[in-house]
Order: sequence, then C-alpha cells, then structure tokens
Amino acid sequence: MNKLEVRIVRLEPMRVICFNGFGPSPEKLAWDKLMAWAKGRGLWNDGQPHRFFGYNNPNPSPASPNYGYDAWMTVDDSIQAEGEARIIQVEGGLYAVTRCVAGPQGEDIYQTWQKLIAWVENSPYRNANMRRQWLEEHLSLLIPPADGSFVLDLMDPVVE
Repeated sequence: MNKLEVRIVRLEPMRVICFNGFGPSPEKLAWDKLMAWAKGRGLWNDGQPHRFFGYNNPNPSPASPNYGYDAWMTVDDSIQAEGEARIIQVEGGLYAVTRCVAGPQGEDIYQTWQKLIAWVENSPYRNANMRRQWLEEHLSLLIPPADGSFVLDLMDPVVE
C-alpha cells in the first residue's frame, strides 16, 4: 500500500463566485454552470491565476440519490453576483492536503478522502470541519488529461 503524502497548507483568504448543482450527478451540473458563466464573460482560460474548488452542498443522504455540489472560481472585486451565482468571501486557514488523480467517473476520490481523514485523526492536528469547509481544488479543469481523468488536491481543514 502506498503511503499517503500529506502537506499542511495555509489557504489565504479569497473571493469566489459559486454555482450549485443538484441531482444524482451534481458535480457536472455545477461545473457546467460555472464554465458557461466564465466563458460568457471572457474569464475562462483568460491567463489570470484563477483557482477552482468544489464540495458537496448538501451532502448525500441515504434516503435520496440526489445531493448538491458547489463549484467555485476565484474572482476579483470587479465581479458581481448575478442570476443564481453567489459571491463568497472565504476566510482561508490551515488545511491537510493530498493529491488525488481520479478516474473519469471520479474513481479513487472517496477512498483518498477516507485515507486523508484517517491521516488527520492520527496526526498532531485536529479536524476543523465545524469551522471551515473541506474542499476539493480542481487542478486540471483548464487542461483536462486526454484519458478523461482529473487531478484534485483534497483539502481537510485542520487546526494545530
């Protein structure tokens, strides 16, 4: 079994635009909304250092196949929310971070999350999920691999 490589990262405060998808596969819905919005404003792949994050909102429930997913893109102060978009000021903070190369259907994401959670439980850090949102930073949205896989940094909020 490969040893999980974890680094502790301080995420700086940021301003993001947020789109939510809801249904049995909400990730695609949320990212499609965000991409359409950004492309329509010339912000997709515009050479700016945008970052992309996502997380379940609301979480899956055993009683329903539907759940939600929020997709974020960092934006500057000139961007305003419109329609179903929301602007969120993210406070930042300390995160335990590990890289995950996921298959086209999201293979390995759940298992890597479980390993990261176990790592935090056995580390000198304490979980801070009640204070800050866990995140998936999407690193390959602008240039996706040809095989359909994608790269994420899984980010579990921690405190010392």
